[in-house]
Amino acid sequence: MSTGRWVIHLPTTLAGRDDTVALLAALRGSLAHVPVLDFDHATIRRGDEASPRTTIWCDAPIGEPRAGPGSRRCHRFVNHPGPCA
Repeated sequence: MSTGRWVIHLPTTLAGRDDTVALLAALRGSLAHVPVLDFDHATIRRGDEASPRTTIWCDAPIGEPRAGPGSRRCHRFVNHPGPCA
């Protein structure tokens, strides 16, 4: 039996990147209370491309501890201006 992480691929009928990012942000907001979902590492890609995947959130460590359970991560979009939050 595998003990690794599983990934859910959820295709949409959306045609644009911005709409797809908006949907992912809405899903993250509405499902943030579900502890088994890791939206911090969510990526998107065009359905007809095997790669590359586009990272959505910065996910940089904030404060201490720098990694591991209980660490805080940046929830702003990747390449955001200003400090992580």
